[in-house]
Amino acid sequence: MVLLDQIVHQLNRELDIHSYGSDPGFSRFIPAVYDPLQFDWTSVFENEFAQLFNGLMLRGSAEVENVFLAVFPTEDVLTRFIDESKEGDLLFMHHPLLMECGDPNGKSGRGFVPIPDKYLLAMKKKRLSVYTCHEPLDYHQSLGTSIAIAQTLHAKIVDGFLPNEKNQNLILLCEIQKTDTDQLIETLKDKFCIPYVDFEGKQLESIKRIAIVAGCGDKVDWMKVAERKGAQAYITGEIHCHIDNDYGRMKYNQMLEYVPNTTMSLIGVSHSASEYLVMRTLMKSWFEDSFSIQTVLLPQEQWWL
Repeated sequence: MVLLDQIVHQLNRELDIHSYGSDPGFSRFIPAVYDPLQFDWTSVFENEFAQLFNGLMLRGSAEVENVFLAVFPTEDVLTRFIDESKEGDLLFMHHPLLMECGDPNGKSGRGFVPIPDKYLLAMKKKRLSVYTCHEPLDYHQSLGTSIAIAQTLHAKIVDGFLPNEKNQNLILLCEIQKTDTDQLIETLKDKFCIPYVDFEGKQLESIKRIAIVAGCGDKVDWMKVAERKGAQAYITGEIHCHIDNDYGRMKYNQMLEYVPNTTMSLIGVSHSASEYLVMRTLMKSWFEDSFSIQTVLLPQEQWWL
């Protein structure tokens, strides 16, 4: 058993969540999702979380026996956590809301979706804890979501861009052993345990330099910078935005205009899978090494959602 407060203190310090202030994304998304439902999220979630939108979101019992690791609070992830956990266990996730990004080979997504009340009530009843960390984990220099991808691909980081105020880059430029587009796609399918990728752009016979950004990298401006910096392949969670709203359709059309002119292979491995990798590698090891605690991985039943 480990004290919850000890884990939270060490997470807060390691991820440096206080220095980031209010998360720029979820400080908008959480109110946008819950307020129309007249759900009083400020009283359900921990006070500090309601200000930072990172950190301890739900507080359970004082002692933790197991730490569960996931990316999004999908219904299958929450069901497993509630069913398999013991009182006091902790769920560590990258996101406090589910984001349905859509399936390139299936239906479109709805965007951000709230956690249904029944799961919040069940976690509170069982006295379980939830801790989420978004932007600080993306930028972290040793536990970052994109860092995990680079390490898994045995890629050497040589450059980057989109720095934060600490001069930490969101997007990584890396050198890899020479490959081609088809081989790279097969490697990514294997490493991320996905049935297919979202692909656009050029089929290349020689790829030695790649850009990596976990999550939603479906931004044309980012791709253009990566291309100028010599990237031959751009690896991210989402290439196209498959969200069924005006924003999603606008982003999709922007990509369609850019794709015929790119010189890169553009490869999406799904938002969820691109960020789950850090959970089953770096974060799993961090929890076990820091606390000698049992960890349980919670992969989603569907990566393209």
